[in-house]
Amino acid sequence: MSAQACQTRVTDRPILYSFRRCPYAMRARMALAVSGTVCHIREVKLSRKPAELLAASPKATVPVVVEPDGRVIAESLDIMRWALKCNDPEGWLEREDLALIEANDGPFKHHLDRYKYPERHGSDPVIHRDSALALLETLERRLAAQANLCGEERGITDIAIFPFVRQFAQADRCWFDAQTLPRLQAWLGRHLASPMFGAIMIRLEPWQAGDQPIVFPAD
Repeated sequence: MSAQACQTRVTDRPILYSFRRCPYAMRARMALAVSGTVCHIREVKLSRKPAELLAASPKATVPVVVEPDGRVIAESLDIMRWALKCNDPEGWLEREDLALIEANDGPFKHHLDRYKYPERHGSDPVIHRDSALALLETLERRLAAQANLCGEERGITDIAIFPFVRQFAQADRCWFDAQTLPRLQAWLGRHLASPMFGAIMIRLEPWQAGDQPIVFPAD
């Protein structure tokens, strides 16, 4: 489907419910940005979720896209693929390793949460930090022969995973930087420094009903 077809199939813009620091929302925003899919973005305060989000998606996790015809896309990977099927100028969908993404979203996220939030989970953070590190060593080996996880250019696999590696690194940046992960650390640094990442990390006030629409990506 062409970008033009995606723009003409509806009469208004989709609504994106997002939270700036959520890694799932980050990867969705990056796919929307690279595809040129224009939305009205609504920043969500997680402790006071708007009724409109709850009505659209009862599980009330971000990101959520509500299309103008009322259809709801409530999973970040589905949002990424929806946007990229409309327009994929960098060929991200050609560089998808579903097994690697599933390992990130499953075991790595499990250990990341218990490392970063031990009081919430009643966990030993060091045990989970070390278990997550073992999974990152898989990425380090993958990057031995190429700049990104599925080739020289970035793709959906990189963008789906890197916000979670960022979150892991930020939990204790000095410790992370001291690990023997030179390729992964360089890979993370490149993605953090990319203009696209800077553009999608805009700071917004929490949305309330009646606010003026905010266009994303910004011009």
